[in-house]
Amino acid sequence: MTPFGRKLRSLREARTCQLKDLAKALKVSSAYLSALEHGHRGKPSPGLVQQVAAYFNLAWEQVDELKALAELSDPRVTIDTAGLTPEATELANRLAARIDALSDGEIARLLAMLKTKH
Repeated sequence: MTPFGRKLRSLREARTCQLKDLAKALKVSSAYLSALEHGHRGKPSPGLVQQVAAYFNLAWEQVDELKALAELSDPRVTIDTAGLTPEATELANRLAARIDALSDGEIARLLAMLKTKH
């Protein structure tokens, strides 16, 4: 599941909205929305994000959050380390090779560290 997918499911559940009903309103297939929720599709287009925001009548700050989550929801990430240090390249490769073995706690610690470094 991607960050956007988790938020989409949360919005649907909070409003007891069925996947098929949302799909019909957005003029997309239920299979596509399900794949988005489960992280089997790439990040959603800006247009779809706007449609979701309008459907759920989200406030501006919620729309901004939804846009940010969509940007962080590509399930197939490519990291370009060209021009960076050898250590940066090693980090990217080690993370790619071991991300599936990290515990939830380890992921949370790494995320917290990265979020505070911008």
